Amino acid sequence: MKISTIKTYRVPLTSHKTYYMGDGKACATLDTIVVKIETDAGISGFGEVCPIPHYLPAYADGVVPAIEELAPLLIGADPMGVERVMGKVDHWLKGHGYAKSPLDIALWDLNARALGVPVYQLLGGAYTRSVPTYHSITCVEPDEMARIAKDVQTDGIEQFQVKLGADDDWQADAERLIKVREAVGPGPLVYGDWNCSATKLDATRVGRAVSHLDIMLEQPCETIEECGAVRHATGLPMKLDECVSGIDQIMKANALECMDVVTLKIAKFGGLTPTKKGRDLLMHFGVKVCAECMWGSDIITAASVHLAAATPPRYLQNVCDLSGYVAPRLAPDGPVRQGGRIQVSDAPGLGVTPDEDMLGAPITHLN
Repeated sequence: MKISTIKTYRVPLTSHKTYYMGDGKACATLDTIVVKIETDAGISGFGEVCPIPHYLPAYADGVVPAIEELAPLLIGADPMGVERVMGKVDHWLKGHGYAKSPLDIALWDLNARALGVPVYQLLGGAYTRSVPTYHSITCVEPDEMARIAKDVQTDGIEQFQVKLGADDDWQADAERLIKVREAVGPGPLVYGDWNCSATKLDATRVGRAVSHLDIMLEQPCETIEECGAVRHATGLPMKLDECVSGIDQIMKANALECMDVVTLKIAKFGGLTPTKKGRDLLMHFGVKVCAECMWGSDIITAASVHLAAATPPRYLQNVCDLSGYVAPRLAPDGPVRQGGRIQVSDAPGLGVTPDEDMLGAPITHLN
């Protein structure tokens, strides 16, 4: 079996409501790039990446040129053995992990389909068929955020990410956390996420203002060192996200003793292959993981769910149902959040079948 064709598609995804984060960042409509790898045996695999350019160093227009650069290396190659194939890709093109990520995911999908097994089997096997998710609450007025939290709690959500920093008001951020915590009651996980937008001072003031409550903080500042300072100044558990993009950052955060949970964004690491390695190292350090990506629809959500299902429950914090926040859905059989959890598919591959009419005409057709 040989790779015969690589197709790429561009689909605009629109958030159901404009999604506000810290430092003036927002998500309304973003382009997702879908990759389809076809073989001469009639077996295909799909991958997806949806960068947020003001969020991490990645943008949609950078994906396709990188794939065009890599196409001569991949066309005609044996697709079986993802780590072997991606090792050649990494040797050929240094960096640009976000552009390689949809290729890597598509290869996992293709390999699993060829073997007739779900992707989670190739990742080590499923510990559970149902993984917990969370709801991310856009940064608006505190009372409205509390209302949203209470509303989604009735659907079974027990983990709440409270976006902070949109108005550069640390007292309002403290109020947001306090009111959401009160709205959902004791027990559920509540954590405040600045998306790197806070100073050490403001994040520490917020943390100390809510230190009497069961609250976790997420990525207040840009660097691991700054987040570590906030972690130690407040005594509150810390979730790292944007500043962790590989093994080196995990090692640094472990040395600074400032990571209780780490978000593994698949595209940020460069695909499922390196993300799995990061997951394994975090488990070695006793750190919980959140499996997700920057943004996207059904393909990337399915990849996240397979990684989550193959993670021991004691080390899995949650998974994000990214496709539940946007329209259109790309696959009629895509994963759906129910009762605060998402079921992993037992079908071969990722278990999703993208609607190619929805994808539209390919923007590239490489063979």
